[in-house]
Amino acid sequence: MKATNFDVYLKEQLKDESFATRFETAGKAWDVALQISALRAEAGMSQKQLANKLKTSQQQISRLESPSYEGHSLSMLRRVAHELNAEVKVVFEPVHSRKRAAVAESKVEYRKRK
Repeated sequence: MKATNFDVYLKEQLKDESFATRFETAGKAWDVALQISALRAEAGMSQKQLANKLKTSQQQISRLESPSYEGHSLSMLRRVAHELNAEVKVVFEPVHSRKRAAVAESKVEYRKRK
């Protein structure tokens, strides 16, 4: 498949170590936010309904579903997962085992592999 202008731009930007680190971190947060939102929608619940089940506020659910939120606690993620009939998995990977090329590929290509 031919690289898009964005793919070319992203590949160039990812040569900057600082940008690559921020991009990877943002991608992980985005994945968490999208998974929570998708599971909640699949369960047919509004943010308010999920908040009520968790005895928290709708604003807290909104934060959990925000890609920019970095305050996820493992206990809250487990509570959310339980209510949405899912499970939380945490994986630690040695940094040296990751390949820079994997970070350089676009989000679209990354999603195709999953």
